[in-house]
Amino acid sequence: MPIPESQLETWAHQGAIKTSKLTHEKIREVIENSPVLKDKAVEIYLQGSYKNSTNIRGDSDVDIVVQLNSVFYKDISNLNAIEKQNYESNFIAATYSWKDFKSDLIKILENYFGKSYVEVGNKSIKILPNNGRLPADVVPSAQYRRYIRYTGNRTDYIEGMCFWTSKENRFVANYPKVHYDNGVSKNQKTNQMYKPLIRIFKNARTYMDERGLFDKSQAPGYFIEGLLYNVSNTSFRSTYNPSMFEILNWLHQADFQKFVCQNEQTMLFGSTPEQWNIEDAGAFLRSMIKLWNDWGK
Repeated sequence: MPIPESQLETWAHQGAIKTSKLTHEKIREVIENSPVLKDKAVEIYLQGSYKNSTNIRGDSDVDIVVQLNSVFYKDISNLNAIEKQNYESNFIAATYSWKDFKSDLIKILENYFGKSYVEVGNKSIKILPNNGRLPADVVPSAQYRRYIRYTGNRTDYIEGMCFWTSKENRFVANYPKVHYDNGVSKNQKTNQMYKPLIRIFKNARTYMDERGLFDKSQAPGYFIEGLLYNVSNTSFRSTYNPSMFEILNWLHQADFQKFVCQNEQTMLFGSTPEQWNIEDAGAFLRSMIKLWNDWGK
Protein backbone atom coordinates (compact mmCIF):
# COMPACT_ATOMS: atom_id res chain seq x y z
CA MET A 1 0.00 0.00 0.00
CA PRO A 2 1.17 3.60 -0.54
CA ILE A 3 2.53 5.74 2.28
CA PRO A 4 -0.49 7.15 4.15
CA GLU A 5 -1.26 10.86 4.22
CA SER A 6 -0.80 10.98 8.00
CA GLN A 7 2.82 9.80 7.70
CA LEU A 8 3.53 12.24 4.89
CA GLU A 9 2.07 15.09 6.95
CA THR A 10 4.48 14.23 9.77
CA TRP A 11 7.42 14.18 7.37
CA ALA A 12 6.36 17.50 5.83
CA HIS A 13 6.91 19.44 9.06
CA GLN A 14 9.78 21.89 9.12
CA GLY A 15 12.49 21.36 11.73
CA ALA A 16 13.19 23.84 14.53
CA ILE A 17 14.74 27.15 13.49
CA LYS A 18 15.20 29.07 16.76
CA THR A 19 18.71 27.80 17.53
CA SER A 20 19.84 28.20 13.93
CA LYS A 21 18.66 31.82 14.01
CA LEU A 22 20.64 32.50 17.19
CA THR A 23 23.75 30.85 15.70
CA HIS A 24 23.47 32.94 12.55
CA GLU A 25 22.95 36.16 14.50
CA LYS A 26 25.94 35.52 16.79
CA ILE A 27 28.33 34.86 13.90
CA ARG A 28 26.99 37.93 12.07
CA GLU A 29 27.54 40.05 15.17
CA VAL A 30 31.12 38.82 15.60
CA ILE A 31 32.05 39.61 11.99
CA GLU A 32 30.26 42.96 11.75
CA ASN A 33 31.77 44.22 15.00
CA SER A 34 35.32 43.37 13.99
CA PRO A 35 37.49 46.41 13.13
CA VAL A 36 39.48 44.25 10.71
CA LEU A 37 36.77 44.42 8.03
CA LYS A 38 35.27 47.81 8.86
CA ASP A 39 36.36 49.38 5.55
CA LYS A 40 35.28 46.40 3.45
CA ALA A 41 31.87 45.81 1.88
CA VAL A 42 30.85 42.50 3.46
CA GLU A 43 27.46 40.80 3.16
CA ILE A 44 26.40 37.96 5.48
CA TYR A 45 23.47 35.68 4.71
CA LEU A 46 22.15 32.17 5.21
CA GLN A 47 22.12 29.51 2.53
CA GLY A 48 21.11 25.86 2.60
CA SER A 49 18.13 24.20 4.25
CA TYR A 50 17.62 26.78 7.02
CA LYS A 51 17.53 29.64 4.51
CA ASN A 52 15.26 27.74 2.12
CA SER A 53 12.86 26.42 4.81
CA THR A 54 13.60 22.84 3.82
CA ASN A 55 15.30 21.85 7.09
CA ILE A 56 14.01 18.77 8.87
CA ARG A 57 14.49 17.42 12.37
CA GLY A 58 18.08 16.26 12.66
CA ASP A 59 19.53 18.91 10.33
CA SER A 60 22.26 20.61 12.30
CA ASP A 61 24.87 22.61 10.41
CA VAL A 62 23.92 26.21 9.70
CA ASP A 63 25.34 27.35 6.34
CA ILE A 64 26.41 30.98 6.37
CA VAL A 65 27.87 32.86 3.42
CA VAL A 66 30.23 35.73 4.23
CA GLN A 67 30.55 37.51 0.91
CA LEU A 68 33.09 40.19 0.04
CA ASN A 69 31.43 42.71 -2.28
CA SER A 70 34.23 45.28 -2.53
CA VAL A 71 35.97 42.73 -4.77
CA PHE A 72 34.28 40.59 -7.40
CA TYR A 73 35.27 37.88 -9.85
CA LYS A 74 33.61 37.41 -13.19
CA ASP A 75 32.59 35.24 -16.13
CA ILE A 76 32.50 37.22 -19.38
CA SER A 77 32.35 34.22 -21.70
CA ASN A 78 28.82 35.11 -22.86
CA LEU A 79 29.80 38.61 -23.99
CA ASN A 80 30.60 39.39 -27.61
CA ALA A 81 34.02 40.67 -28.68
CA ILE A 82 33.08 44.36 -28.38
CA GLU A 83 31.51 43.88 -24.96
CA LYS A 84 34.59 42.01 -23.74
CA GLN A 85 36.78 44.85 -24.97
CA ASN A 86 34.58 47.40 -23.19
CA TYR A 87 34.77 45.38 -19.99
CA GLU A 88 38.56 45.01 -20.12
CA SER A 89 39.05 48.73 -20.77
CA ASN A 90 37.08 49.55 -17.60
CA PHE A 91 38.60 46.85 -15.42
CA ILE A 92 40.62 47.90 -12.36
CA ALA A 93 42.59 45.26 -10.48
CA ALA A 94 41.80 44.96 -6.77
CA THR A 95 44.50 45.26 -4.13
CA TYR A 96 42.59 43.19 -1.54
CA SER A 97 41.86 39.66 -2.72
CA TRP A 98 39.54 36.86 -1.67
CA LYS A 99 42.59 35.08 -0.21
CA ASP A 100 43.30 38.09 2.03
CA PHE A 101 39.66 38.17 3.06
CA LYS A 102 39.60 34.48 3.98
CA SER A 103 42.74 34.88 6.10
CA ASP A 104 41.24 37.86 7.95
CA LEU A 105 37.96 36.02 8.50
CA ILE A 106 39.70 32.98 10.02
CA LYS A 107 41.55 35.24 12.47
CA ILE A 108 38.33 37.02 13.47
CA LEU A 109 36.51 33.76 14.18
CA GLU A 110 39.47 32.19 16.01
CA ASN A 111 39.94 35.26 18.19
CA TYR A 112 36.30 35.23 19.28
CA PHE A 113 35.35 31.54 19.47
CA GLY A 114 38.81 30.16 20.23
CA LYS A 115 41.05 28.11 17.93
CA SER A 116 39.76 24.85 19.40
CA TYR A 117 36.24 25.69 18.12
CA VAL A 118 37.29 26.73 14.60
CA GLU A 119 38.29 24.24 11.90
CA VAL A 120 39.28 25.28 8.39
CA GLY A 121 37.82 22.79 5.92
CA ASN A 122 38.10 22.42 2.18
CA LYS A 123 35.21 24.76 1.36
CA SER A 124 34.20 26.37 4.64
CA ILE A 125 35.27 27.38 8.11
CA LYS A 126 33.54 25.12 10.62
CA ILE A 127 32.41 26.67 13.92
CA LEU A 128 31.97 23.78 16.35
CA PRO A 129 28.93 23.63 18.68
CA ASN A 130 29.20 25.03 22.19
CA ASN A 131 26.70 26.05 24.91
CA GLY A 132 23.64 25.33 22.78
CA ARG A 133 25.09 26.87 19.64
CA LEU A 134 24.60 24.75 16.51
CA PRO A 135 27.62 23.89 14.36
CA ALA A 136 28.02 26.34 11.50
CA ASP A 137 29.74 26.21 8.13
CA VAL A 138 30.98 29.70 7.31
CA VAL A 139 31.83 30.09 3.61
CA PRO A 140 34.31 32.91 2.91
CA SER A 141 33.45 34.06 -0.58
CA ALA A 142 33.59 36.96 -2.99
CA GLN A 143 30.90 38.30 -5.26
CA TYR A 144 30.76 36.55 -8.62
CA ARG A 145 29.25 38.08 -11.72
CA ARG A 146 28.12 36.08 -14.72
CA TYR A 147 27.77 38.78 -17.34
CA ILE A 148 24.97 38.68 -19.87
CA ARG A 149 25.46 42.17 -21.36
CA TYR A 150 28.11 44.87 -21.03
CA THR A 151 27.58 48.05 -23.04
CA GLY A 152 27.90 51.74 -22.41
CA ASN A 153 24.18 51.98 -21.65
CA ARG A 154 23.45 48.68 -19.94
CA THR A 155 25.24 46.12 -17.82
CA ASP A 156 23.44 42.91 -16.87
CA TYR A 157 24.84 40.06 -14.83
CA ILE A 158 23.66 37.21 -12.62
CA GLU A 159 25.08 37.52 -9.14
CA GLY A 160 26.65 34.55 -7.44
CA MET A 161 29.44 33.93 -5.01
CA CYS A 162 32.78 32.18 -5.47
CA PHE A 163 35.76 30.79 -3.59
CA TRP A 164 38.72 28.43 -3.97
CA THR A 165 38.97 25.10 -2.16
CA SER A 166 41.72 24.72 0.45
CA LYS A 167 43.04 21.34 -0.69
CA GLU A 168 42.99 21.53 -4.48
CA ASN A 169 42.86 25.32 -4.95
CA ARG A 170 39.87 24.63 -7.20
CA PHE A 171 37.59 27.50 -8.20
CA VAL A 172 33.92 27.08 -7.21
CA ALA A 173 31.04 29.38 -8.15
CA ASN A 174 27.49 29.12 -6.87
CA TYR A 175 24.30 31.17 -6.90
CA PRO A 176 22.58 30.93 -3.48
CA LYS A 177 20.47 34.08 -3.93
CA VAL A 178 19.09 32.88 -7.27
CA HIS A 179 18.59 29.42 -5.73
CA TYR A 180 16.49 30.94 -2.97
CA ASP A 181 14.41 33.15 -5.28
CA ASN A 182 13.67 30.26 -7.64
CA GLY A 183 12.64 28.07 -4.71
CA VAL A 184 10.19 30.72 -3.49
CA SER A 185 8.75 31.03 -7.00
CA LYS A 186 8.40 27.24 -7.39
CA ASN A 187 6.69 27.02 -4.01
CA GLN A 188 4.18 29.70 -5.06
CA LYS A 189 3.49 28.02 -8.40
CA THR A 190 2.77 24.70 -6.65
CA ASN A 191 0.39 26.19 -4.06
CA GLN A 192 2.99 25.96 -1.27
CA MET A 193 3.57 22.24 -1.84
CA TYR A 194 7.14 22.28 -3.21
CA LYS A 195 9.03 22.85 0.05
CA PRO A 196 6.93 20.45 2.17
CA LEU A 197 7.50 17.76 -0.48
CA ILE A 198 11.25 18.36 -0.28
CA ARG A 199 11.04 17.80 3.49
CA ILE A 200 8.99 14.63 2.89
CA PHE A 201 11.61 13.25 0.50
CA LYS A 202 14.42 14.14 2.92
CA ASN A 203 12.64 12.49 5.86
CA ALA A 204 11.88 9.41 3.76
CA ARG A 205 15.57 9.22 2.89
CA THR A 206 16.45 9.32 6.62
CA TYR A 207 13.80 6.69 7.36
CA MET A 208 15.30 4.36 4.76
CA ASP A 209 18.85 5.02 5.94
CA GLU A 210 17.98 4.13 9.54
CA ARG A 211 16.58 0.79 8.34
CA GLY A 212 19.41 -0.08 6.01
CA LEU A 213 17.29 0.40 2.90
CA PHE A 214 19.32 3.25 1.40
CA ASP A 215 22.55 5.10 2.16
CA LYS A 216 21.51 8.73 2.66
CA SER A 217 25.00 9.97 1.73
CA GLN A 218 24.01 9.19 -1.87
CA ALA A 219 21.28 11.85 -1.79
CA PRO A 220 22.30 15.10 -0.04
CA GLY A 221 19.48 17.55 0.61
CA TYR A 222 20.70 20.06 -1.98
CA PHE A 223 20.44 17.42 -4.69
CA ILE A 224 16.97 16.35 -3.54
CA GLU A 225 15.87 19.98 -3.90
CA GLY A 226 17.32 20.01 -7.42
CA LEU A 227 15.57 16.76 -8.30
CA LEU A 228 12.14 18.04 -7.27
CA TYR A 229 12.74 21.48 -8.79
CA ASN A 230 12.71 19.88 -12.24
CA VAL A 231 9.39 18.09 -11.66
CA SER A 232 6.42 19.64 -13.48
CA ASN A 233 4.33 21.98 -11.34
CA THR A 234 1.17 20.04 -12.20
CA SER A 235 2.58 16.99 -10.39
CA PHE A 236 2.21 18.84 -7.09
CA ARG A 237 -1.39 18.25 -6.04
CA SER A 238 -3.44 19.67 -3.15
CA THR A 239 -2.51 16.86 -0.72
CA TYR A 240 0.68 14.89 -0.16
CA ASN A 241 -0.35 11.34 -1.12
CA PRO A 242 -1.38 12.08 -4.72
CA SER A 243 1.56 14.49 -5.01
CA MET A 244 4.03 11.76 -4.08
CA PHE A 245 2.41 9.38 -6.55
CA GLU A 246 2.57 11.91 -9.40
CA ILE A 247 6.12 13.04 -8.60
CA LEU A 248 7.51 9.51 -8.44
CA ASN A 249 5.80 8.62 -11.73
CA TRP A 250 7.08 11.80 -13.37
CA LEU A 251 10.66 11.18 -12.20
CA HIS A 252 10.50 7.53 -13.29
CA GLN A 253 9.95 8.68 -16.88
CA ALA A 254 12.22 11.75 -16.84
CA ASP A 255 15.53 12.33 -18.62
CA PHE A 256 17.93 13.25 -15.81
CA GLN A 257 20.50 14.55 -18.30
CA LYS A 258 18.36 17.65 -18.82
CA PHE A 259 17.95 18.53 -15.14
CA VAL A 260 19.21 21.89 -13.89
CA CYS A 261 20.04 22.97 -10.35
CA GLN A 262 17.49 25.17 -8.61
CA ASN A 263 19.64 28.18 -9.48
CA GLU A 264 19.13 27.36 -13.20
CA GLN A 265 22.75 28.37 -13.86
CA THR A 266 24.34 24.92 -13.61
CA MET A 267 23.37 21.37 -14.49
CA LEU A 268 22.29 19.10 -11.63
CA PHE A 269 24.22 16.09 -12.94
CA GLY A 270 27.84 16.07 -13.99
CA SER A 271 31.41 15.21 -13.07
CA THR A 272 32.30 18.01 -10.62
CA PRO A 273 32.08 17.54 -6.83
CA GLU A 274 29.27 20.12 -6.80
CA GLN A 275 27.10 17.95 -9.07
CA TRP A 276 25.15 14.75 -8.49
CA ASN A 277 25.67 11.55 -10.46
CA ILE A 278 22.84 9.79 -12.24
CA GLU A 279 23.64 6.40 -10.67
CA ASP A 280 23.08 7.68 -7.12
CA ALA A 281 19.97 9.59 -8.16
CA GLY A 282 18.60 6.46 -9.81
CA ALA A 283 19.28 4.40 -6.68
CA PHE A 284 17.47 7.02 -4.58
CA LEU A 285 14.46 7.06 -6.90
CA ARG A 286 14.22 3.26 -6.99
CA SER A 287 14.40 3.12 -3.20
CA MET A 288 11.68 5.75 -2.89
CA ILE A 289 9.40 3.86 -5.29
CA LYS A 290 9.98 0.62 -3.39
CA LEU A 291 9.27 2.37 -0.09
CA TRP A 292 6.02 3.70 -1.58
CA ASN A 293 4.93 0.32 -2.96
CA ASP A 294 5.96 -1.76 0.05
CA TRP A 295 4.72 0.47 2.86
CA GLY A 296 3.07 -1.58 5.59
CA LYS A 297 4.41 -4.92 4.38
